[in-house]
Amino acid sequence: MLNKPVLAESLIVFIIVLFVHAVVWDRYSWCAVALAVQAFYVQFKWDRLLQLGGAVFQFRTAANSGLLPASMVIPLLGIVMKERCKSAGIVYFERFGIVVASTGMLVALFLSVIAVGITKPVPTNTCILTGVAGSIIIYTMKHSLTVSEVIEVLEVLLIFVYLSMILLYLLPRCFTPGEALLVLGGISFVLNQLIKRSLNVIEGRGDPIDFFLLVAVVGIVLLGLFFTVLFIFMDSGTWISSMFFHMMTAVLGLGVIMPWLYRLIQRNPLFWLLQFLFQTQTRVYLLVYWTFLAASACGVVFYQNAKRSSESKKHQASTITRKYFHFIVVATYVPGLIYDRQLLYVAAVLCLAVFIFLEYIRYFRIKPFGQTLRHLLSLFLDERDSGPLILTHIYLLLGMSLPVWLFPRSCAPKGTLSGAGALVPYSGVLAVGVGDTIASVFGSTMGEIKWPGTKKTFEGTMTAIFAQIIAVALILIFDSSVNLNSSYAWILASVSLVSLLEAYTTQIDNLLLPLYLQIMFMA
Repeated sequence: MLNKPVLAESLIVFIIVLFVHAVVWDRYSWCAVALAVQAFYVQFKWDRLLQLGGAVFQFRTAANSGLLPASMVIPLLGIVMKERCKSAGIVYFERFGIVVASTGMLVALFLSVIAVGITKPVPTNTCILTGVAGSIIIYTMKHSLTVSEVIEVLEVLLIFVYLSMILLYLLPRCFTPGEALLVLGGISFVLNQLIKRSLNVIEGRGDPIDFFLLVAVVGIVLLGLFFTVLFIFMDSGTWISSMFFHMMTAVLGLGVIMPWLYRLIQRNPLFWLLQFLFQTQTRVYLLVYWTFLAASACGVVFYQNAKRSSESKKHQASTITRKYFHFIVVATYVPGLIYDRQLLYVAAVLCLAVFIFLEYIRYFRIKPFGQTLRHLLSLFLDERDSGPLILTHIYLLLGMSLPVWLFPRSCAPKGTLSGAGALVPYSGVLAVGVGDTIASVFGSTMGEIKWPGTKKTFEGTMTAIFAQIIAVALILIFDSSVNLNSSYAWILASVSLVSLLEAYTTQIDNLLLPLYLQIMFMA
């Protein structure tokens, strides 16, 4: 049977699904509800497979499968995006939202079928339920999507299947099934969008910063796959291999990624980037300020490692110490959201590329910094870093950045959405930077009443909700573009539900919570 925390987590996700569809009810709502019900039952099978070691790949063991909360993210994002763009009269992005929702449902359904298929004995009732949910989804897609949209959905599914087989084999114990669904599903969709836009380049159409995100994500993933295959046949820790790594990175970057980006934006990418970064005096001030914060973060890392080396017993960074980085990230993102969101968008893409590239250097032990990075970052490991990769800092960056990247700018002519939607870009700041941080700090220092079956405390959750409400009030004071139009009750309900989800989920909260808060704000 599912334990109490998993039941509570599932109940919270069901409430969020019902809340969203109470506002947005159409034919896709039936699909979402059917998907949620079957994902809940299939979660039994995935958890059993993980406990018995019967899964095909090695997943992260310190958590449940997380299938239900992960299965609902992409479909709900697509549905709320469709409704926002429909109300704005932007037909192209309304159809895009339908494609996103359909893709998310089909990918989640595929992962459920995998679990049912490898469970022995075959669970008859769950098979029937999965078949019913699949029939509803496919029937709705048949009457909602054009032929080209159906092909696009199937392309993403095909990319997801191949990426899953490759990355889950190469990276054991890095993901739960739910985290793999979110991360690999997102990469698959980005790769398909990049291929589609590269084949249909129209001069002057499309925002260069969107192309920059697509090329950066796909380029850095392909770079990692290339070196992973290469270092199967050679030792990555030698100076010759390290020189080859740096040389091939330059060749692939300048010979493949840069021309690819040039084709999409129709100008020199380096000149465009430099011109963009230093276009206004405000951007220069922000860049100087962010450089200071980055140096401060590095200083924390070096100080904690010096503290470890000076102590006789093994020193490990505490939860409160790790939350320093959350405070630094909040201090980074809030000025960017208030003064220049486009600059924040591009800077976050650059930071993601740098973080992943540094992780490649650490993982492959590339000289001269690979071993040093291994030593420095080992201090900040926790139970979620059970695989060969250290991903928690990358998840933190993604959690803060995804609401900025996924904000439907084309459907917000004035640069902001109405009502609670005005807080969408702040979802990462509120859920992770404020809520998760305050819950962790106050829960670990003053919390006494624990939520049933978890280490999280009632005091931590209540303090997190209160802190996020205060943060919303401060955003209203300092960001003149935010106008909530008396949607305070919805904001309170959204913040409360996501804070409760933080208390019960065993998935990567830095990734999951901002997406659910964004969904609630956009509904």
